[in-house]
Parts: sequence; structure tokens; C-alpha cells
Amino acid sequence: MVDLSDSRRFVVEVKNISLTFQQVEAVRDISFRVQSQSIFGLVGSDGAGKSSVLRLIAGMIKPSKGEIYIDGLNSATGRQKIKHLMGYMPQRFGLYPDLTVEENMDFFMDVFGIPRVEREKRKEKYLGFSNLLPFVDRLAGNLSGGMKQKLGLACVLVHEPRLLILDEPTNGVDPVSRREFWDILGNMKQAGMTLLVSTAYLDEGEKCDQLALMHSGVILEQSSPAAMRENYPSLEAAVIARIKKVDKELAHDTFSF
Repeated sequence: MVDLSDSRRFVVEVKNISLTFQQVEAVRDISFRVQSQSIFGLVGSDGAGKSSVLRLIAGMIKPSKGEIYIDGLNSATGRQKIKHLMGYMPQRFGLYPDLTVEENMDFFMDVFGIPRVEREKRKEKYLGFSNLLPFVDRLAGNLSGGMKQKLGLACVLVHEPRLLILDEPTNGVDPVSRREFWDILGNMKQAGMTLLVSTAYLDEGEKCDQLALMHSGVILEQSSPAAMRENYPSLEAAVIARIKKVDKELAHDTFSF
């Protein structure tokens, strides 16, 4: 159990979790902790297991083994309390394209049971910092890719979660919108939110306080971006070298007689 008296309080603690699909281990015995008011990034290639880990933490699926704690609560026994503590934005967030920006916000506030006296204030706040207030009457289906992602983020935030989980939120988004999106995430961290993010963009990995490098369902390394790229010209070079080394070792073990 997380030590709640610890001043470094961890909002997420993952203990030796595994996930098996039809005898295939998608996630194998991974553990990590996410410190309060920080950005923790999962990086790695496609198929590494990043999305599976985030879905496990978000409670979308159950681990085959291991335990997950959110704000000190066991995810298996405290699910009803935990769901109000987190916001989860999957890769394909369920916006309604035939509803306007404002109507999408209203829908998600209905889902989360936001009191009517709070609604206008939260619209102003979350559409405001997402720069979407001028577009409240535009259909979500007519927004650009970057604007759709920012609207998705605003919808996830309406119930003001303590923990925000984002699965490759800028995948396929143009560079300017990616930078704007990460500026928003940085502001949320400064406001006291804890963020758990997966990304395939290693320049985004540099913006995280801590990183976990995933490959083939396991975590190869956990450290700060600076420590991970030590002795390499860039974080990308460090990640590629680490993955190549592991793949070479696996190939050697497989074909050694």
C-alpha cells in the first residue's frame, strides 16, 4: 500500500502486473510509481504494451496478476471511488461529430453529473485554456485534428480529476497543435494535476519528469529523460540503442545451441 504520510505521495502505484490474452502475455510483470503533480511518460514502439498498461490503470480491463493502487486505493476493491479520481482519454476519444463543441461539453457534464451551477464556469475554464471558446457553435466533426484532441481533453477534464491518463493524445496531430497541447498539459501539472501519458514522440518524452521505456510487454528502463539519454546524443538514440541491445540478446538466446 502507498504510504499516505509520505510527502512525495504517489498517485499511482503499479505492482508486478501482467496481462495475458489467449496465452500471449501483452504485459509481463511490470512495476512503477507516479509521483503526485508530475508527468510520467510511457515510451516505446507500437505494440510495446503502452496502451494495455494505461487501460489496466484506467480500470478498462483487469490484470491477470498484480495490483494497482490509485491515490492509495486498491483498484480491485475501490473502483467506485477511483473512477471519480481519474480522467482517461484513449487514442480514439468518443466525441460526437454531429454535436457542437458546446453540446459535447454538455453531454460529458451530464455523464459526470456536474451540478448546473458549476457548468458555465467549467465551460469557460476548460474551453478557455484549450482556445476553443470562439468555436463553441462549430460541429465537432468540422474541427481540425488538433482541435478535436483539445476538445476531447476539455471533456475529460470537466469533472476535475486528480489523475489524467492520456494514450498517445497527439498521434497524427500537426507539430504546432502538438506543442500547444503539451503547453496545456504543462499548465495542468503546474495547477496540481498528475499526468500519465503514453507517446511515440520522443521530443514529448523530454517534457516528462519520469519515463518508462517499454518493449515487448516489459519495462526496459525507468528514469528521468536526462538520465535515460546520458552518453547518447539524444533521447531517440538512447531508446533505439536500448531496444536493439535487448533484441540482439533475445535473438542470441533463441538461436544459441
